[in-house]
Amino acid sequence: METRVTPERAVAIAHTMPLLRKTETIPLDRATGRVLSKPIPSLVDDPRFDNSAMDGFAVRKEDCEGHTILRIVGESRAGGSEPPVVGEGEACRIMTGARIPEGADAIAVVEETKEEGVNVVITGEPRPSFIRRRAENLSIGQDALPVGAVLGPSEIGLAATMGHDRIPVVTKPRIAIVSTGDELVKPGEELAPSEIYESNSYSLAAMVEEMGCTAVRHDAAPDTLDELRRVLDSLSECDAILTSGGVSMGEFDLVRRIMEEEGEPLFWKVAMRPGGPPMFGSWKGTPLFALPGNPVSSQVVFHVLVVPWIANSLQYHEALGPRMADRVRVRLLDDVRGAPGKLCLRRIRIEAGDNELTGSVHTHQGSGNAHSMVAHNGLTLLPPDTNGKAGETIDALWCR
Repeated sequence: METRVTPERAVAIAHTMPLLRKTETIPLDRATGRVLSKPIPSLVDDPRFDNSAMDGFAVRKEDCEGHTILRIVGESRAGGSEPPVVGEGEACRIMTGARIPEGADAIAVVEETKEEGVNVVITGEPRPSFIRRRAENLSIGQDALPVGAVLGPSEIGLAATMGHDRIPVVTKPRIAIVSTGDELVKPGEELAPSEIYESNSYSLAAMVEEMGCTAVRHDAAPDTLDELRRVLDSLSECDAILTSGGVSMGEFDLVRRIMEEEGEPLFWKVAMRPGGPPMFGSWKGTPLFALPGNPVSSQVVFHVLVVPWIANSLQYHEALGPRMADRVRVRLLDDVRGAPGKLCLRRIRIEAGDNELTGSVHTHQGSGNAHSMVAHNGLTLLPPDTNGKAGETIDALWCR
């Protein structure tokens, strides 16, 4: 087991024990939020034929110099029959999306026309740019949706446009989440003087779901080795396990102890603040991330270590796949203290100005202050032994 590793090394180690990636094919109308498991080629040209972008008249541009009167020879409607050919001195009434008649090469918009019996007066300049050309968006066989893209409304619409009614997606891994500690009580129940409400499993479950996985949340495990062993065994049927708490050096940090004695730990302690004591390895063949118990620490470790592990395991697209933060450059409005020998992830509120992003501090930085993760929407990426000074521009994570 490696100890006191850098965040980069921790991620690299975790990549050696990835989540198992499975795939399935599902109906398009159930694919929202899912992630593509292979590229999606277009089954058709888009548009399938030259068509009009406007209501008006399809004409020959050479016939329309100045005030022009043309004879109406018919109409072209979206989904209608083949339109008539447009010859010299002729025009065809056309609707948006309708096929361009043979012979026409421009559209006179309806606002710049006036019908007079069987004729139409063209009062403006017809435009070839109002014709949507066949395959100008997509051609048959073109991969328009890449592997690892998350399917939002636009992607779902594009898949339908390309003719797909079923979509190949990554099967959602089932990730179990359990907090540990005798002091933890389920929200809504009455508290004894030494008890607190358990919150980490709820926030971690939400983060797991946001990363395209299925969260299997378990009630808090008490501080006994036998009970912890029983809970971990019951969760090992899942694709991975996330624990919260019990990974430091105390007498009742039982997750660390049971992993060292009965599991297969690969690393423990990471050079980052907050969130220094996470552990990663496997429990009876199931990957296990043991996160710190402080609410901020558990969420920060998820951002820095678990997110890239999930994304790499499931082959998420770097730009189009599920993610929880974007790396940005931020000008600090407040001094931010760094950490000796560790990557420092202070909470900041990132706001967009006219030409830059700024970052400011709005609450204290204690790792037990869950409210600070709501009052802020970003994390500094201060290198080890580096303080952030007001006015400096630094790297940061802009959380969604």
